[in-house]
This record gives sequence, structure tokens and C-alpha cells, in this order.
Amino acid sequence: MFHRYYDLYFTTATILEWKHLLRTARMKMVVVDSLRYLVSEHRAVIYAFVVMPNHIHLIWQIPQAHSIGKVKASLFSFTAHQFRKILKEENPAELERYRVDLVDRAYQFWERNPLSVMILHDEVYYQKVAYVHRNPCAGKWKLAPAPELYRYSSAFLIGRQPFWDFVAGSQDLG
Repeated sequence: MFHRYYDLYFTTATILEWKHLLRTARMKMVVVDSLRYLVSEHRAVIYAFVVMPNHIHLIWQIPQAHSIGKVKASLFSFTAHQFRKILKEENPAELERYRVDLVDRAYQFWERNPLSVMILHDEVYYQKVAYVHRNPCAGKWKLAPAPELYRYSSAFLIGRQPFWDFVAGSQDLG
């Protein structure tokens, strides 16, 4: 039996040590373009997202053919490679801030084990969407006066139309 919330998650991922790696438009677009790719490859359905200076929030559904673990690993691995490439070219000194002494990597950009919580009810879904969209307006950040004015969020509107073409419909799962 199909359940409309099958494999629907609220995920939060943080940049290592809460550093503001995602402060520039270019770095934010690495995340956005990665999400767009996952959607185009039918590995995820994105219902809400926001890219903040040092973390991201997603509400996404992972199709049955894939697992949340593998899709997250793909997202964070690809973005890390892109971050490294950009910093190597544009800001080697900042790249060194992410150097680690680990067996499997020389640089680490994301904190390990990003939080993913399954969403099972309408009430939780709508609460999480509101949280994601209001994040840039929070007192600590004040990145936009209203959610629909923050460009790196699924709430961003041009006129009255959603801007990001890869985000699933409205806030409803249908």
C-alpha cells in the first residue's frame, strides 16, 4: 500500500564547525545545482529547501529505488568535491581551514551524520516547511525581510510564481 509520506524526510546538514562556507552565491549554487541534479535523476523529490551561510535544511522524498543514506552520501560527496575545487582555484587559504587528518580525506566540509527525521503526518510536514522557509528571516540571520524574498530557498518567488523549477508543486504532497 502506498503511503503519501513514504520516505519523506526533514534533513539538516551543517558545514564543519559551523563555518560560513555557504555565504557566497557561488557556494550556495553548488548545493542548489546538486539538488536539481538529484531531482533530474529521479533520486529525490524536493518539497522545500533553504541554503543558509553554514547549513542547509531539506524536506525531500527518496524514491523506493534509492536509500536516504546513499542519496545523502551522493549529495554531500559531490558538493564537497565542488567546494574543494572552487576554493583551490579562488581561495586556497580558506581551503586550508577545512583540512583534516583523516584516513579517507584531506578536507572535510560537512559535519558527519547529518540529521534526517522521517515525516509521517501533515501537521509535522507543514510545521517543517514553515520552519525551513522562515529560517532566513530569523533574528540571528535577518537575510531577508520575508521568506519569499530569500533567493536560496524554495519559498523564493518572482512575482507570484515559484522561482526554482525543480521543487515539487506547492506545499502539498497531493
